[in-house]
Amino acid sequence: MNSLKDRLKRMIQESGPISIAAYMDLCLHDRQHGYYATRPGLGDDFITAPEISQIFGELIGLWLAHEWQALGAPRAFTLIEVGPGRGTLMADALRAAASVEGFSAAAQLHFIEPSPVLRAALTERFAERSPVFLDQLADLPLDAPILLVANEWLDCLPVQQYMRVGDAWHERVIGLSDEGELQFGLNATALPPEIELGGKVEALEIQPGLKTLTESLKPIFEATRGRALFIDYGPANAIPDDTLRSYQKGEQIDPLAAPGASDLTCDVDFARLARLATQNGFSVSGPVSQSALLLKLGAEARLNQLAMAHPETAEALYHGIRKLTDPAEMGERFQALCLSSANLPAPAAF
Repeated sequence: MNSLKDRLKRMIQESGPISIAAYMDLCLHDRQHGYYATRPGLGDDFITAPEISQIFGELIGLWLAHEWQALGAPRAFTLIEVGPGRGTLMADALRAAASVEGFSAAAQLHFIEPSPVLRAALTERFAERSPVFLDQLADLPLDAPILLVANEWLDCLPVQQYMRVGDAWHERVIGLSDEGELQFGLNATALPPEIELGGKVEALEIQPGLKTLTESLKPIFEATRGRALFIDYGPANAIPDDTLRSYQKGEQIDPLAAPGASDLTCDVDFARLARLATQNGFSVSGPVSQSALLLKLGAEARLNQLAMAHPETAEALYHGIRKLTDPAEMGERFQALCLSSANLPAPAAF
């Protein structure tokens, strides 16, 4: 039996239906049975851009080095990745950025990673840099500038779903069927007042964590200079509707089928994130497509360079970059958004 599924059923029996956000939080982050705490599935249930091509992390590393120089090349700065997984992106980024004199010595490496399994792997992989692990953004040191990167982290933030029935909005929740199995239903819940609807919308998703994120970053970037780069999948200028998905062994499954044993994800509302960031006083750049970002950062030149140096892997390198930049694959599906403290020049590639 699935222990987390049993717990969820008991919770619902005792207290009534739960929100999708509460369900996602338990499924992904429960310390005993949560997906990221017990079975991080990189390369198994899902694969991210750094795992597809080393060029992705290398270009992010050169971008970080450029932005470090834009900050005045401080002798010390906080380099933080949120949701680093196994550290593939950061390893590639640090290797590429080492070509920029002074960057490596100045970078104080930090991670926000809740999984004990992944924390142990990151500690071993980056042992020579003595990485610091934080539980939340509020724990960031403020005595130096900050460069933050988060790739495919926003999509894990729990989501609330709302559906219009006639003229009324209802929150989609999770309850129990007559047979005692998990099922979706609707509660009579008002739509959050800050949501701006354009046109005729029948369903929408809201990630409360986007508001929390911008509110958490605000005092940090008021206290010190910095940038935060977010790359993830979702529309650039539309409100997501019903995008909650679950993956196991590379296959999409029912989101209620295997709580804690499958990955849960949803599209990111980049327009809302940009709007919230603007309201909190950030300089907002983007969103731009992942394709535009990588190509402006020199993806084709780096591909050609690697292919000439390693002709035996040229075809694999080409297919990796094509997957990341082709509009029919990840190129337009993924967006990049950069939030900056005030009075900084525009970031590279935006």
